[in-house]
Amino acid sequence: MILAHLLSLPPRDRGLRFGMALAPHAIASYVARLDFARDAIFGVHDDDLALVGVAHVAFEGREAELGVSVLPRHRRRGIGDALFRRAVEHARNRSAAVLAMQWLSHNTPMLRLATRFGVVTALRGTETHGRLELPQPSVASRAWELLMETLAACDRALRAFVAGWRYRDRASDPAAPTVR
Repeated sequence: MILAHLLSLPPRDRGLRFGMALAPHAIASYVARLDFARDAIFGVHDDDLALVGVAHVAFEGREAELGVSVLPRHRRRGIGDALFRRAVEHARNRSAAVLAMQWLSHNTPMLRLATRFGVVTALRGTETHGRLELPQPSVASRAWELLMETLAACDRALRAFVAGWRYRDRASDPAAPTVR
């Protein structure tokens, strides 16, 4: 699903996400190297359970690095904010001291997102680097993350249930349009 999401980004957006234009095989290689034992991936699904937004939090010592992508037709709905907020809580609760980001300087949506959350930015050539100092984890932050994880699991289960019913209804009605 992650690969399908990244490949469904328009070429310009892929370049913004990775800092350069990458061929599909390079993106597939990136996805194959994701370390799920160390890192975290958060996603937002649409009603058909397709990933429309993804956040990748990569850990290196006490620093976490964040990458975010949202499909164009799903932007300006708060998905990037929700993914950012979730990534911050996750990194904080794993005792990361800093959340780091970098993006191409002309990626204004990323700059707006970072600015909304108080990320300190520095322009370095064609890239902007961002750092957000994270507070120590607390009982409240851990409880909030557990609640969000539980709500996300319930939301995904409900969406899967509804998608199953829609699929069942389409299968029983041969005249219904096919959704791909």
